[in-house]
Amino acid sequence: MQLTPADERMLVGDDGPAVQAAIQLLVRYGDLMGAERLIDTDNVCGANIFGPRHARVLGTTDPAALFSRFSLDLAEPVEVPAFRAHSCQLIGPRDREQWDVQGIAPSDALAMDSSEAYLVERGVDVLSTCTPYQVGVVPQFGEHCAWMESSAVVYINSVLGARTNTEGRESSAASMITGRTPYVGYHLDEARRATHMIDVRTPVVTTEDWNLFGYWVGDRVQDAVPVLAGERLRPSHVQLKQFGAAAASSGDVEMYHLPGVTPEAATVEQALGGRPPRATSVYDATARAETVASLCRTATDRDVDFVMIGCPHAALEQVREVARLVERRRISDSTSLWVFTPSALRRQADEEGLVATIEAAGARVLSDTCPAIGQFLPPGTKVFATDSAKQAHYVPAIAGVQGWFGSVETCVTAALTGRWAA
Repeated sequence: MQLTPADERMLVGDDGPAVQAAIQLLVRYGDLMGAERLIDTDNVCGANIFGPRHARVLGTTDPAALFSRFSLDLAEPVEVPAFRAHSCQLIGPRDREQWDVQGIAPSDALAMDSSEAYLVERGVDVLSTCTPYQVGVVPQFGEHCAWMESSAVVYINSVLGARTNTEGRESSAASMITGRTPYVGYHLDEARRATHMIDVRTPVVTTEDWNLFGYWVGDRVQDAVPVLAGERLRPSHVQLKQFGAAAASSGDVEMYHLPGVTPEAATVEQALGGRPPRATSVYDATARAETVASLCRTATDRDVDFVMIGCPHAALEQVREVARLVERRRISDSTSLWVFTPSALRRQADEEGLVATIEAAGARVLSDTCPAIGQFLPPGTKVFATDSAKQAHYVPAIAGVQGWFGSVETCVTAALTGRWAA
Protein backbone atom coordinates (compact mmCIF):
# COMPACT_ATOMS: atom_id res chain seq x y z
CA MET A 1 0.00 0.00 0.00
CA GLN A 2 1.24 3.48 -0.89
CA LEU A 3 1.35 5.61 2.26
CA THR A 4 1.73 9.37 2.50
CA PRO A 5 4.37 10.93 4.77
CA ALA A 6 1.56 11.71 7.24
CA ASP A 7 0.44 8.07 7.15
CA GLU A 8 4.03 6.97 7.80
CA ARG A 9 4.33 9.28 10.80
CA MET A 10 1.16 7.84 12.27
CA LEU A 11 2.38 4.32 11.55
CA VAL A 12 5.64 4.73 13.49
CA GLY A 13 3.84 6.23 16.47
CA ASP A 14 4.68 9.93 16.14
CA ASP A 15 1.05 10.84 16.91
CA GLY A 16 0.66 8.52 19.87
CA PRO A 17 -0.29 4.89 20.47
CA ALA A 18 -4.01 5.21 19.71
CA VAL A 19 -3.39 6.83 16.33
CA GLN A 20 -0.69 4.25 15.63
CA ALA A 21 -3.05 1.38 16.43
CA ALA A 22 -5.76 2.94 14.26
CA ILE A 23 -3.56 3.42 11.20
CA GLN A 24 -2.09 -0.07 11.62
CA LEU A 25 -5.62 -1.46 11.61
CA LEU A 26 -6.53 0.48 8.47
CA VAL A 27 -3.37 -0.65 6.67
CA ARG A 28 -4.08 -4.31 7.51
CA TYR A 29 -7.68 -3.90 6.44
CA GLY A 30 -6.77 -2.08 3.24
CA ASP A 31 -4.19 -4.72 2.33
CA LEU A 32 -6.79 -7.46 2.73
CA MET A 33 -9.22 -5.50 0.55
CA GLY A 34 -6.59 -4.85 -2.12
CA ALA A 35 -6.50 -1.06 -1.63
CA GLU A 36 -3.57 0.75 -3.18
CA ARG A 37 -3.77 3.68 -0.77
CA LEU A 38 -5.77 5.45 1.92
CA ILE A 39 -7.86 8.57 1.33
CA ASP A 40 -9.14 11.37 3.55
CA THR A 41 -12.57 11.21 5.09
CA ASP A 42 -14.33 13.74 7.30
CA ASN A 43 -17.62 11.88 7.64
CA VAL A 44 -17.58 8.76 9.80
CA CYS A 45 -20.50 6.97 11.45
CA GLY A 46 -19.75 4.12 13.85
CA ALA A 47 -20.97 2.32 16.96
CA ASN A 48 -18.75 2.69 20.00
CA ILE A 49 -21.07 2.80 23.02
CA PHE A 50 -20.49 -0.35 25.02
CA GLY A 51 -23.12 -2.14 27.07
CA PRO A 52 -23.13 -4.87 29.71
CA ARG A 53 -22.31 -7.65 27.24
CA HIS A 54 -18.98 -6.01 26.44
CA ALA A 55 -18.26 -5.20 30.08
CA ARG A 56 -18.81 -8.80 31.14
CA VAL A 57 -16.21 -9.98 28.61
CA LEU A 58 -13.49 -7.70 30.03
CA GLY A 59 -14.71 -7.59 33.61
CA THR A 60 -14.71 -3.77 33.60
CA THR A 61 -16.93 -0.84 32.73
CA ASP A 62 -13.98 1.51 32.17
CA PRO A 63 -14.73 3.22 28.83
CA ALA A 64 -11.04 3.61 27.92
CA ALA A 65 -10.46 -0.13 28.35
CA LEU A 66 -13.62 -1.02 26.41
CA PHE A 67 -12.84 1.35 23.54
CA SER A 68 -9.22 0.21 23.29
CA ARG A 69 -10.20 -3.46 23.24
CA PHE A 70 -13.31 -3.47 21.10
CA SER A 71 -12.66 -0.50 18.78
CA LEU A 72 -8.87 -0.67 18.38
CA ASP A 73 -8.17 -4.37 19.03
CA LEU A 74 -5.67 -3.50 21.80
CA ALA A 75 -5.18 -5.68 24.86
CA GLU A 76 -4.24 -2.71 27.08
CA PRO A 77 -5.98 0.66 27.30
CA VAL A 78 -4.33 3.66 25.61
CA GLU A 79 -5.03 7.37 25.74
CA VAL A 80 -7.26 8.28 22.81
CA PRO A 81 -7.07 11.89 21.56
CA ALA A 82 -9.85 13.97 20.02
CA PHE A 83 -11.03 12.40 16.78
CA ARG A 84 -9.79 13.99 13.56
CA ALA A 85 -12.84 13.21 11.40
CA HIS A 86 -16.34 14.49 11.97
CA SER A 87 -17.90 11.48 13.65
CA CYS A 88 -21.30 10.37 14.86
CA GLN A 89 -22.52 7.49 16.97
CA LEU A 90 -25.02 5.25 15.23
CA ILE A 91 -27.87 3.35 16.88
CA GLY A 92 -26.99 2.10 20.35
CA PRO A 93 -28.00 -0.50 22.93
CA ARG A 94 -30.58 1.52 24.86
CA ASP A 95 -33.07 4.37 24.88
CA ARG A 96 -31.23 7.06 26.81
CA GLU A 97 -34.41 8.30 28.53
CA GLN A 98 -36.56 5.15 28.78
CA TRP A 99 -33.95 2.43 29.32
CA ASP A 100 -35.99 0.99 32.18
CA VAL A 101 -38.59 -0.16 29.61
CA GLN A 102 -35.89 -2.44 28.21
CA GLY A 103 -35.23 -4.02 31.61
CA ILE A 104 -31.77 -2.44 31.88
CA ALA A 105 -30.35 -2.26 35.39
CA PRO A 106 -29.49 1.23 36.72
CA SER A 107 -25.82 0.23 37.10
CA ASP A 108 -25.68 -0.81 33.43
CA ALA A 109 -27.34 2.45 32.39
CA LEU A 110 -24.68 4.39 34.30
CA ALA A 111 -21.93 2.41 32.59
CA MET A 112 -23.44 3.25 29.19
CA ASP A 113 -23.64 6.92 30.24
CA SER A 114 -19.91 6.76 30.95
CA SER A 115 -19.17 5.17 27.58
CA GLU A 116 -21.24 7.85 25.85
CA ALA A 117 -19.48 10.65 27.74
CA TYR A 118 -16.12 9.19 26.68
CA LEU A 119 -17.13 9.59 23.02
CA VAL A 120 -18.52 13.09 23.52
CA GLU A 121 -15.21 14.19 25.06
CA ARG A 122 -13.51 13.14 21.83
CA GLY A 123 -15.90 15.06 19.61
CA VAL A 124 -18.51 12.48 18.64
CA ASP A 125 -22.09 13.54 17.89
CA VAL A 126 -24.17 11.02 19.81
CA LEU A 127 -27.11 10.82 17.42
CA SER A 128 -27.84 7.17 18.29
CA THR A 129 -29.80 6.41 15.15
CA CYS A 130 -29.44 4.08 12.19
CA THR A 131 -30.61 6.99 10.00
CA PRO A 132 -28.20 9.92 10.58
CA TYR A 133 -29.29 11.33 7.21
CA GLN A 134 -32.73 12.02 8.76
CA VAL A 135 -31.28 14.24 11.49
CA GLY A 136 -28.68 16.37 9.77
CA VAL A 137 -25.75 14.18 8.72
CA VAL A 138 -26.29 14.34 4.97
CA PRO A 139 -23.13 13.57 2.96
CA GLN A 140 -22.55 15.49 -0.25
CA PHE A 141 -22.62 13.84 -3.65
CA GLY A 142 -19.27 12.12 -4.21
CA GLU A 143 -18.09 12.61 -0.61
CA HIS A 144 -15.87 9.83 0.75
CA CYS A 145 -17.31 8.51 4.02
CA ALA A 146 -16.71 5.61 6.38
CA TRP A 147 -20.08 4.44 7.68
CA MET A 148 -21.33 1.39 9.50
CA GLU A 149 -24.98 0.19 9.40
CA SER A 150 -26.08 -1.59 6.25
CA SER A 151 -29.32 0.36 5.78
CA ALA A 152 -27.50 3.70 6.08
CA VAL A 153 -24.70 2.63 3.73
CA VAL A 154 -27.05 1.62 0.92
CA TYR A 155 -29.03 4.85 1.39
CA ILE A 156 -26.12 7.28 1.16
CA ASN A 157 -24.40 5.34 -1.65
CA SER A 158 -27.54 5.08 -3.74
CA VAL A 159 -29.88 7.94 -2.87
CA LEU A 160 -27.30 10.63 -2.04
CA GLY A 161 -24.40 9.51 -4.23
CA ALA A 162 -21.91 9.59 -1.37
CA ARG A 163 -19.22 6.89 -1.25
CA THR A 164 -18.67 4.35 1.49
CA ASN A 165 -18.19 0.68 2.08
CA THR A 166 -20.02 -1.04 4.92
CA GLU A 167 -17.48 -0.53 7.67
CA GLY A 168 -17.13 -2.42 10.94
CA ARG A 169 -16.79 -1.08 14.45
CA GLU A 170 -12.99 -1.27 14.29
CA SER A 171 -12.45 0.26 10.84
CA SER A 172 -14.91 3.10 11.48
CA ALA A 173 -13.29 3.88 14.84
CA ALA A 174 -9.87 3.89 13.17
CA SER A 175 -11.19 6.33 10.55
CA MET A 176 -12.61 8.57 13.27
CA ILE A 177 -9.18 8.78 14.90
CA THR A 178 -7.09 9.19 11.72
CA GLY A 179 -9.44 10.78 9.18
CA ARG A 180 -8.39 8.07 6.68
CA THR A 181 -10.09 5.11 5.01
CA PRO A 182 -8.99 2.57 2.36
CA TYR A 183 -9.56 3.69 -1.23
CA VAL A 184 -11.30 0.54 -2.42
CA GLY A 185 -14.75 -0.90 -3.13
CA TYR A 186 -17.56 1.64 -3.43
CA HIS A 187 -15.11 4.53 -3.28
CA LEU A 188 -14.16 3.58 -6.86
CA ASP A 189 -16.19 4.38 -9.99
CA GLU A 190 -15.94 0.83 -11.35
CA ALA A 191 -17.52 -0.80 -8.31
CA ARG A 192 -20.50 1.55 -8.45
CA ARG A 193 -21.73 0.45 -11.88
CA ALA A 194 -24.74 -1.85 -12.04
CA THR A 195 -24.10 -5.52 -12.71
CA HIS A 196 -27.65 -6.92 -12.57
CA MET A 197 -30.94 -5.70 -13.99
CA ILE A 198 -34.30 -6.05 -12.27
CA ASP A 199 -37.28 -6.02 -14.65
CA VAL A 200 -40.27 -4.84 -12.57
CA ARG A 201 -43.60 -6.15 -13.90
CA THR A 202 -45.91 -5.63 -10.96
CA PRO A 203 -46.85 -2.32 -9.29
CA VAL A 204 -44.52 -1.16 -6.51
CA VAL A 205 -46.39 1.75 -4.97
CA THR A 206 -46.89 1.55 -1.22
CA THR A 207 -44.24 1.43 1.50
CA GLU A 208 -45.19 -2.20 2.10
CA ASP A 209 -44.54 -2.84 -1.61
CA TRP A 210 -41.08 -1.27 -1.40
CA ASN A 211 -40.18 -3.37 1.65
CA LEU A 212 -41.17 -6.53 -0.19
CA PHE A 213 -39.44 -5.48 -3.39
CA GLY A 214 -36.21 -4.71 -1.54
CA TYR A 215 -36.25 -8.03 0.28
CA TRP A 216 -36.73 -9.90 -2.99
CA VAL A 217 -33.98 -7.92 -4.75
CA GLY A 218 -31.45 -8.55 -1.97
CA ASP A 219 -32.16 -12.26 -1.99
CA ARG A 220 -31.83 -12.34 -5.79
CA VAL A 221 -28.62 -10.31 -6.31
CA GLN A 222 -26.86 -10.78 -2.92
CA ASP A 223 -23.84 -8.40 -2.96
CA ALA A 224 -24.21 -7.19 -6.56
CA VAL A 225 -25.32 -3.73 -7.74
CA PRO A 226 -28.80 -3.86 -9.31
CA VAL A 227 -30.48 -1.36 -11.60
CA LEU A 228 -34.27 -1.24 -11.27
CA ALA A 229 -36.18 -0.97 -14.51
CA GLY A 230 -39.93 -0.46 -14.62
CA GLU A 231 -42.69 2.05 -15.20
CA ARG A 232 -43.88 4.49 -12.54
CA LEU A 233 -41.20 3.62 -9.97
CA ARG A 234 -41.26 6.87 -8.01
CA PRO A 235 -40.63 6.10 -4.34
CA SER A 236 -40.64 8.61 -1.49
CA HIS A 237 -37.60 9.01 0.75
CA VAL A 238 -39.30 6.76 3.31
CA GLN A 239 -39.83 4.07 0.70
CA LEU A 240 -36.19 4.34 -0.44
CA LYS A 241 -35.15 3.95 3.20
CA GLN A 242 -37.24 0.81 3.58
CA PHE A 243 -36.21 -0.66 0.22
CA GLY A 244 -32.50 -0.34 0.93
CA ALA A 245 -32.76 -1.77 4.43
CA ALA A 246 -34.66 -4.79 3.14
CA ALA A 247 -32.21 -5.39 0.28
CA ALA A 248 -29.26 -5.19 2.67
CA SER A 249 -30.91 -7.73 5.00
CA SER A 250 -31.83 -10.55 2.63
CA GLY A 251 -28.64 -9.93 0.64
CA ASP A 252 -25.70 -7.61 1.02
CA VAL A 253 -26.76 -4.79 -1.30
CA GLU A 254 -24.69 -1.67 -0.66
CA MET A 255 -25.75 0.24 -3.77
CA TYR A 256 -28.46 0.24 -6.42
CA HIS A 257 -29.58 2.48 -9.26
CA LEU A 258 -33.11 3.68 -10.05
CA PRO A 259 -32.88 5.84 -13.19
CA GLY A 260 -34.61 9.16 -12.78
CA VAL A 261 -34.51 8.90 -8.99
CA THR A 262 -31.00 8.06 -7.79
CA PRO A 263 -28.33 10.53 -8.95
CA GLU A 264 -25.59 8.53 -10.67
CA ALA A 265 -27.46 7.20 -13.71
CA ALA A 266 -30.25 8.73 -15.77
CA THR A 267 -30.82 5.56 -17.77
CA VAL A 268 -30.45 1.81 -17.37
CA GLU A 269 -27.65 1.85 -19.94
CA GLN A 270 -25.76 4.53 -18.04
CA ALA A 271 -26.13 2.58 -14.78
CA LEU A 272 -24.65 -0.49 -16.45
CA GLY A 273 -21.76 1.53 -17.85
CA GLY A 274 -22.53 0.43 -21.39
CA ARG A 275 -22.14 -3.26 -20.58
CA PRO A 276 -24.82 -5.96 -20.70
CA PRO A 277 -26.10 -7.10 -17.28
CA ARG A 278 -24.65 -10.31 -15.89
CA ALA A 279 -28.21 -11.41 -15.17
CA THR A 280 -31.75 -10.10 -15.52
CA SER A 281 -34.44 -11.05 -12.99
CA VAL A 282 -38.18 -10.43 -13.23
CA TYR A 283 -40.13 -9.14 -10.26
CA ASP A 284 -43.80 -9.93 -10.77
CA ALA A 285 -46.93 -10.68 -8.74
CA THR A 286 -45.76 -14.24 -8.07
CA ALA A 287 -42.40 -13.01 -6.75
CA ARG A 288 -44.21 -10.55 -4.48
CA ALA A 289 -46.50 -13.24 -3.05
CA GLU A 290 -43.54 -15.56 -2.44
CA THR A 291 -41.74 -12.76 -0.59
CA VAL A 292 -44.72 -12.17 1.70
CA ALA A 293 -44.73 -15.87 2.54
CA SER A 294 -40.98 -15.84 3.16
CA LEU A 295 -41.13 -12.87 5.54
CA CYS A 296 -43.99 -14.49 7.50
CA ARG A 297 -42.54 -18.01 7.41
CA THR A 298 -41.87 -18.13 11.16
CA ALA A 299 -45.44 -17.19 12.12
CA THR A 300 -48.33 -19.54 12.80
CA ASP A 301 -50.10 -18.04 15.83
CA ARG A 302 -52.35 -15.03 15.15
CA ASP A 303 -52.46 -13.73 18.71
CA VAL A 304 -49.89 -10.90 18.61
CA ASP A 305 -48.00 -9.91 21.76
CA PHE A 306 -45.87 -7.09 20.37
CA VAL A 307 -45.95 -4.72 17.40
CA MET A 308 -42.81 -2.84 16.37
CA ILE A 309 -42.82 0.14 13.97
CA GLY A 310 -39.71 2.01 12.89
CA CYS A 311 -36.84 0.09 11.29
CA PRO A 312 -34.88 1.85 9.97
CA HIS A 313 -35.87 4.51 12.48
CA ALA A 314 -39.23 6.00 11.54
CA ALA A 315 -39.46 9.29 9.69
CA LEU A 316 -41.77 11.92 11.11
CA GLU A 317 -44.46 11.11 8.55
CA GLN A 318 -44.42 7.49 9.72
CA VAL A 319 -44.92 8.60 13.32
CA ARG A 320 -47.79 10.81 12.13
CA GLU A 321 -49.39 7.82 10.42
CA VAL A 322 -49.28 5.75 13.62
CA ALA A 323 -50.75 8.65 15.60
CA ARG A 324 -53.59 8.97 13.09
CA LEU A 325 -54.36 5.25 13.25
CA VAL A 326 -54.47 5.08 17.07
CA GLU A 327 -56.10 8.45 17.80
CA ARG A 328 -58.99 8.08 20.28
CA ARG A 329 -58.46 4.31 20.33
CA ARG A 330 -56.76 1.91 22.73
CA ILE A 331 -54.12 -0.75 22.24
CA SER A 332 -55.24 -4.25 23.23
CA ASP A 333 -54.41 -5.18 26.84
CA SER A 334 -52.63 -8.27 25.50
CA THR A 335 -50.38 -6.38 23.06
CA SER A 336 -47.60 -3.78 23.19
CA LEU A 337 -46.98 -1.24 20.42
CA TRP A 338 -43.59 0.47 20.29
CA VAL A 339 -42.57 3.05 17.69
CA PHE A 340 -38.85 3.76 17.17
CA THR A 341 -37.58 7.06 15.79
CA PRO A 342 -34.43 9.20 16.17
CA SER A 343 -34.44 11.19 19.40
CA ALA A 344 -34.34 14.47 17.44
CA LEU A 345 -37.49 13.44 15.57
CA ARG A 346 -39.08 12.21 18.77
CA ARG A 347 -38.70 15.70 20.23
CA GLN A 348 -40.36 17.16 17.15
CA ALA A 349 -43.13 14.56 17.33
CA ASP A 350 -43.60 15.50 20.98
CA GLU A 351 -43.97 19.18 20.05
CA GLU A 352 -46.60 18.25 17.45
CA GLY A 353 -48.59 16.27 20.03
CA LEU A 354 -47.95 12.98 18.24
CA VAL A 355 -46.22 11.34 21.19
CA ALA A 356 -49.10 12.29 23.48
CA THR A 357 -51.62 10.81 21.04
CA ILE A 358 -49.68 7.55 20.74
CA GLU A 359 -49.09 7.26 24.49
CA ALA A 360 -52.76 7.99 25.20
CA ALA A 361 -53.55 4.86 23.21
CA GLY A 362 -51.26 2.83 25.48
CA ALA A 363 -48.30 2.66 23.06
CA ARG A 364 -44.74 4.02 23.39
CA VAL A 365 -42.40 6.11 21.27
CA LEU A 366 -38.77 5.06 21.83
CA SER A 367 -35.45 6.29 20.46
CA ASP A 368 -31.72 5.50 20.19
CA THR A 369 -32.06 1.72 19.75
CA CYS A 370 -34.28 -1.08 18.42
CA PRO A 371 -35.18 -4.68 19.40
CA ALA A 372 -32.57 -6.20 17.08
CA ILE A 373 -29.65 -4.01 18.26
CA GLY A 374 -30.64 -3.86 21.93
CA GLN A 375 -31.89 -7.45 21.89
CA PHE A 376 -35.00 -6.79 23.96
CA LEU A 377 -38.74 -7.36 23.62
CA PRO A 378 -41.64 -6.84 26.02
CA PRO A 379 -41.61 -9.65 28.62
CA GLY A 380 -43.49 -12.73 27.50
CA THR A 381 -43.39 -11.93 23.78
CA LYS A 382 -43.91 -15.01 21.64
CA VAL A 383 -45.40 -13.43 18.51
CA PHE A 384 -44.49 -10.04 17.09
CA ALA A 385 -45.53 -8.03 14.03
CA THR A 386 -43.66 -5.34 12.15
CA ASP A 387 -43.83 -3.12 9.07
CA SER A 388 -40.09 -3.64 8.51
CA ALA A 389 -38.74 -6.42 6.31
CA LYS A 390 -35.41 -5.99 8.11
CA GLN A 391 -36.89 -6.65 11.56
CA ALA A 392 -39.00 -9.52 10.20
CA HIS A 393 -35.75 -11.00 8.87
CA TYR A 394 -33.66 -10.66 12.04
CA VAL A 395 -35.83 -10.66 15.18
CA PRO A 396 -37.26 -14.21 14.92
CA ALA A 397 -33.71 -15.59 14.78
CA ILE A 398 -32.34 -13.25 17.47
CA ALA A 399 -35.19 -13.60 19.95
CA GLY A 400 -36.72 -16.98 19.08
CA VAL A 401 -40.18 -15.53 18.40
CA GLN A 402 -42.70 -15.77 15.57
CA GLY A 403 -42.84 -12.78 13.22
CA TRP A 404 -45.54 -11.32 10.98
CA PHE A 405 -44.80 -8.69 8.32
CA GLY A 406 -47.29 -6.20 6.89
CA SER A 407 -48.19 -2.57 6.33
CA VAL A 408 -48.23 0.01 9.12
CA GLU A 409 -52.02 -0.06 9.08
CA THR A 410 -52.14 -3.85 9.32
CA CYS A 411 -49.62 -3.82 12.16
CA VAL A 412 -51.42 -1.10 14.11
CA THR A 413 -54.70 -2.97 13.65
CA ALA A 414 -53.02 -6.03 15.17
CA ALA A 415 -51.97 -3.89 18.14
CA LEU A 416 -55.48 -2.56 18.59
CA THR A 417 -57.17 -5.97 18.35
CA GLY A 418 -54.43 -8.28 19.59
CA ARG A 419 -54.81 -10.39 16.44
CA TRP A 420 -53.06 -10.64 13.08
CA ALA A 421 -55.81 -10.45 10.45
CA ALA A 422 -53.91 -10.06 7.17
